[in-house]
Amino acid sequence: TLALWNACSTVNALVALLGTTALAPLLTRGDVLRVRVLAALLLVLLGGTFAQADRLTSWTEQSLYDEPIVFAEQSAYQRLVVTRGGPVTSLFLDGNLQFSSVDEHRYHEALVHPAMAAAPRRARVLVLGGGDGLALRELFRWPEVEHVTLVDLDPAVTRVARRLFADLNAHSLEDPRVELVHDDAMVWLDERQRAAPASGDALPYDVAIVDFPDPNNFSLGKLYTRRFYRLLRTALADDATVAIQSTSPLFARRSYWCITETVREAGYAVRPYHATVPSFGEWGYVLASPRPFDAPSALPPPLPAAELRYLSDALLPTLFVFPPDMGPLEVETNHLNDQALVRYYDAEERQWAN
Repeated sequence: TLALWNACSTVNALVALLGTTALAPLLTRGDVLRVRVLAALLLVLLGGTFAQADRLTSWTEQSLYDEPIVFAEQSAYQRLVVTRGGPVTSLFLDGNLQFSSVDEHRYHEALVHPAMAAAPRRARVLVLGGGDGLALRELFRWPEVEHVTLVDLDPAVTRVARRLFADLNAHSLEDPRVELVHDDAMVWLDERQRAAPASGDALPYDVAIVDFPDPNNFSLGKLYTRRFYRLLRTALADDATVAIQSTSPLFARRSYWCITETVREAGYAVRPYHATVPSFGEWGYVLASPRPFDAPSALPPPLPAAELRYLSDALLPTLFVFPPDMGPLEVETNHLNDQALVRYYDAEERQWAN
């Protein structure tokens, strides 16, 4: 924006200078001198602004965040900003908080471990989104995990995660069990489905972790459609389990139940659940499987539960209980050609913003 303003202003100043030559016969000598002096001063000012553009941009962007910015980059897909204040590191994508190190363990333990606890097998895992490596960290607490395919659109996210979040994600992105794919998840699933009959070697996944940003536009909304979940089904074993981040059932209640009902309509049995993450508030997830299943009531022995900071055997069953103000609502489901979810989310976001 600053560069565009500079360019337009420079053009205007140059036009003024040239105009004094073309229109000299119609102007007094004093008018010509005044316009030329003002245009020259404007060009000097613009030159100074251009020279300090990065500093001005940084100052403006810093005013939007509570903690000092330690990294900022515009990738091909989004604006990445990392802030750090004392021991707290936070990641923002396009200005939206993705995690805060003070409580991300709550979010990621709740995202990963219920699905792993409910799964009959845990050898092969698919992670869609999650380029920060934090869900991977939780997955690798399970000794049965042999292979993880992580599909994240933006290579800038994984690059920043390796550089700035390695201690936080326990260097999970460097684990040899990780197959890293940078692609649109829907495109990747579609291509995998088309290639599978010919290749014959596309093994199904035992668990899938779906960790996309909230559906605040149609590009993201497509990743929450019936079409997407049916594509996901083609990559899964018949008894696989899936955990899906599903926004807040308190602040975006219709959006949450829209996601839940869309997953059900796509052919899954569903077990909705939620957890408290102070940075976000009450946060919702959907646990799903192509087969009927029971919500897990305990964390099985292979998981070294003593390493967890939030989940426990006592807490786990309570996540599947919803108070009346977060309970189910009658909603439309989300389709590729009619994204009701984006409409719900936009309306609820504006409601809380006001």
